[in-house]
Amino acid sequence: MSQSPLVRPEIPSGVLIDNRYIIQKLLGQGGLGRTYLAFDTRRFNEPCVLKEFAPSGTGENALEKCRNLFKREAKILHQFEHPQIPRFLACFEGDGRLFLVQEFVDGKTYSAFLRERQSQGRTFSENEVIEWLKKLLPVLEYVHLHNIIHRDISPDNIMLSQGSDLPVLIDFGVGKQLADLHEASTLNNMMFVGKMSLVGKVGYAPREQISLGLCSKSSDLYALGVTAVVLLTGRDPSFLMDQYSLEWKWHHYANVSNGFVQILNKMVADTPKMRYQTSQEVLIDLVRLEGPQLVSQSTIDYVPPTIIRTESNLSPTIPRFQSQSQDTNNSSPLSQQTFRPQQQSSLTREFIQSCQEKLAYHIGPMASLIVEETLAQSGEISPYEFIELLAREIPEAQAAFEFRRSLF
Repeated sequence: MSQSPLVRPEIPSGVLIDNRYIIQKLLGQGGLGRTYLAFDTRRFNEPCVLKEFAPSGTGENALEKCRNLFKREAKILHQFEHPQIPRFLACFEGDGRLFLVQEFVDGKTYSAFLRERQSQGRTFSENEVIEWLKKLLPVLEYVHLHNIIHRDISPDNIMLSQGSDLPVLIDFGVGKQLADLHEASTLNNMMFVGKMSLVGKVGYAPREQISLGLCSKSSDLYALGVTAVVLLTGRDPSFLMDQYSLEWKWHHYANVSNGFVQILNKMVADTPKMRYQTSQEVLIDLVRLEGPQLVSQSTIDYVPPTIIRTESNLSPTIPRFQSQSQDTNNSSPLSQQTFRPQQQSSLTREFIQSCQEKLAYHIGPMASLIVEETLAQSGEISPYEFIELLAREIPEAQAAFEFRRSLF
């Protein structure tokens, strides 16, 4: 009888896999297998991550289920091409083992960052977490546009690589592609998936995912909200929820403005329909939290988010319009704020021309007519709202997303 992969030992350092990858060290071990740092000898010993299929369960059914989950991760990663998601490089089987190869992120998880801060008697500040969310929400939007639900967002699965200020979303091992499921159903305008394996970290995954195996885009937003709360408080989710009422009491352990409390509470609402349904909705409320910025045409300076560096070395992932005048800050609750759009005069000729050119790339010559009609019909409008109105004219969701990204 051949040896079962269930009991295969850890691969020691120095071993050559597939006549190409030299194992350097074990990085971690989970329910599906082990993760190794390796060197790719065919790419000048470039470091990469080898994920070995080595499930810890027993029985043929568990073995086949874990194998399918592992192959699913390879399929999901193969679809992505995003700077904040590790690149998929290869998937192969050798010596009775299944391997997945992906880009190595040289950095630390946010769990590690939080432990370092706690050792110094501090956690993440409100401003840091807000900027962190602004950088992660577009990544989650990108994932969701591919009909993928991550299902396992936590501080362990978000990293920051050295020399970068952009967080990286990792570990799609239990991710699910909604388009591949035959038992998907729509409830309260959300896509849920029934009869799936119950996955996700207790405390981070919402109740419907842990108890019923149901998930949606709002499930990922819930987990991201809990992760933000943990970074703010430095406490485990189980400690932050009342054990009798099951209500969150996290805000008692963090110095956070009322407006941001409302945003996070909506992200971690127990009832799915009470949560944000898309990442864009969260981003819009985060913009409103900053308060209106009344900027004249002469002082507008549009700066692409990928090159903005603030004093805290954090860059926004949504449009910012810098003014020579002092920004107006407002930390009052969202319900008491009025989000006033900028005057149409803030839309410079150069900005409108740029929007028209990028829109034409997706829909052709009709772009000039649509831009003209949008300007005529919209009245007072901010650059952010102008971009959103134009994006609605692009029929393909992915193309609309890329249009926004090119201008944001």
